[in-house]
Parts: sequence; C-alpha cells; structure tokens
Amino acid sequence: MKRIRQILHATDFSPASRRAFDSALSMAKSLNARVTFVHVLPPIVMIPDQYLDAVTLDRLDRQAREWSMKQLDRLVARAKKQGVKAVRMLRSGDPAGQIVAGCRASKSHLIVLGTHGRRGVPKFFLGSVAERVVSLASCPVLTVRGK
Repeated sequence: MKRIRQILHATDFSPASRRAFDSALSMAKSLNARVTFVHVLPPIVMIPDQYLDAVTLDRLDRQAREWSMKQLDRLVARAKKQGVKAVRMLRSGDPAGQIVAGCRASKSHLIVLGTHGRRGVPKFFLGSVAERVVSLASCPVLTVRGK
C-alpha cells in the first residue's frame, strides 16, 4: 500500500461530514499528510412547470458558490490552526463522480467522507453518494458514520 501523503475529504457541510472532517484531520496529523477539502455543487434541478430565467439561475449559482467557498475556507482555517496543510476545491456536477475526479486531480491516496446512514425508501430515492464513491474510487475510501 502507498504511503498516504494526500487525503481528500469530501464534505456537504452536514453533521456526518463534520465527523468525517475530524477523522480526516486526525489521520492527516498522524501521517503528516496534506488535506484537500472538496465540496460538489449538484446541478440545479427544475420542475417542468417552473421557469427561472438565466439571470436568476446565474444569481443562484453565484450565491451557492460564494457560500460554499466560505464554508471551505473555514475548514481550511481550522485545519491550518491544528497544523495540517490544507487546500480547498469546489466542483460541480454529479457528487460521486466529481469526488472521484477531485481525488485524481489532487493526487490523493485516500478519500474520507461521511455517510448519513440512510436505509430503505430514503436511500432508494436519495441514493448513497458514499456507496457510489466506494465503487468508483481507485484508492481506499474511509466512510465515517454521521450518527
């Protein structure tokens, strides 16, 4: 197994992600590794009966990007305060695919992400990003249960 020098922590800023953040930082400190914090903005889904003009869509996208970057900046600052080298990455698209693409782009050796632990009908409708990342990733994936 390769020495882990680069960790990718995927976050949706949920409580499950906060627990995974703690695990990623703990591992980074013990391994003297860098952390890349990645957040994926999913595409805006519109219901057929609704109409949003291009200006409104652009404004919503800009606001989502600004808010996400502020949240990522906070994570980077917390990591640096604890002595961990960290950078941020914001991507758009399918969350699982973009997390794996972000892992390749950052040359990470490990992905750390939280899982909401959904089962049954909620999992059927919402899917499991963590499950898809595990199946797509070419490196080890650590999932941290949010509850």
